[in-house]
Amino acid sequence: MNAPLPRETAIGGQRPLTVLVAAPRGFCAGVDRAIEIVERALERFGPPVYVRHEIVHNRFVVDGLKAKGAVFVEELDMVPDGVPVVFSAHGVPKSVPAAAEERGLSYLDATCPLVSKVHRQAERQVQAGRHIVFIGHRGHPEVIGTFGQVPDGAMTLVERLEDVATLEFADNTPLAFLTQTTLSVDDTAAIVAALKQRFPDIVGPKAEDICYATSNRQAAVKAIAPDCDLVLVIGAPNSSNSVRLVEVAERSGTPAQLIGRASDIAPEWLEDVDTVGVTAGASAPETLVREVVERLASWRQVEEHTHVAAEERMIFKLPRQLAE
Repeated sequence: MNAPLPRETAIGGQRPLTVLVAAPRGFCAGVDRAIEIVERALERFGPPVYVRHEIVHNRFVVDGLKAKGAVFVEELDMVPDGVPVVFSAHGVPKSVPAAAEERGLSYLDATCPLVSKVHRQAERQVQAGRHIVFIGHRGHPEVIGTFGQVPDGAMTLVERLEDVATLEFADNTPLAFLTQTTLSVDDTAAIVAALKQRFPDIVGPKAEDICYATSNRQAAVKAIAPDCDLVLVIGAPNSSNSVRLVEVAERSGTPAQLIGRASDIAPEWLEDVDTVGVTAGASAPETLVREVVERLASWRQVEEHTHVAAEERMIFKLPRQLAE
């Protein structure tokens, strides 16, 4: 852990440091709901409550829930009989709840409702006889969960713009496209445009699948990055939406660093830096934002400003088992 520097040896001396804090940032409604599901399950059933995969991609959050009695496992067969299990916010293949029911396990589905919406769209497109081109990142839990909603072979994954040119389908194959909810807005728009150009009859969702929180956080970073010398993104390397925020800042011409905690900040990053942007991925709590600002303030005199790009008031209902 990097110890705070004494005031007299702080990077940049006593030169003030402007900190632009992006808004919206941090927890989205889906993450709030997922965490509350685990906490309420612990209150109702008592520990241990098992969770298949990280409930959200943030070590601070996961460790906090572990301390309360949550047990995180990678697969359902690691869950003992007779205890409740929660499925993560990223969604799971249909085979997972089916296996839980076969074993008689009590389960709570914390899948983000916006991810569930994509699942239902996938089912409808397959029922309509269309093959789905799915835009997403191979191996991401959300992609695995969405592919698991439809029969094998019903979807083809596209990760990059270049992949569109390699797609091969039989003549007159009805096509549809869907996307992961946490992608780069700009990259996805380019891929969708290429798909429509190559396959003019391809069918898309009525509204884009990239969730409001992902779009809003990227817009907020776009707004502050040009005025910053450095952008700090609080999030995990396996958090898709957090990694996209780093990319958004860098495309604006501003260096960016992905950090898990304030202790990850290297003092040398602040050399010749007068303005730092701070944001947080959708799985990172506000506590970590405050921690980062306080660490910066331990090195330099901080002038903090918040830039609001959008207001968020979305709230998702809890599963009926916990809402009673």
